[in-house]
Amino acid sequence: VQLQASGGGSVQPGGSLRLSCAASGFTFSVTHMAWYRQAPGNQRELVARLSNVGGTVYADSVKGRFTISRDNTVNTVYLQMNSLKPEDTTVYYCNAEPNPFGLSGNLWGQGTLVTVSS
Repeated sequence: VQLQASGGGSVQPGGSLRLSCAASGFTFSVTHMAWYRQAPGNQRELVARLSNVGGTVYADSVKGRFTISRDNTVNTVYLQMNSLKPEDTTVYYCNAEPNPFGLSGNLWGQGTLVTVSS
């Protein structure tokens, strides 16, 4: 049971990145998925959440710039990040919420670093 995140990197302000998170070991299609981020010394905060039926929630700070999506055929959730700002710089984590179909607790990916700088 794991989540494997990828896609982080360095980009200039105004640029774009797409994060990916590949899931394995549980029934992905019925699982609500999310992306969080955490800066040093701060609490982990929700960036975007995508339910198993397509409902989305976004942090106010990323609305209109970030898009969360999923592909159940490859058990992957994505975070498309456009118009990136320096304040988006931090480590991003994907999350799978617990459910009765093989996931008894919150599952976290290993984190991927996004750096937005000129």
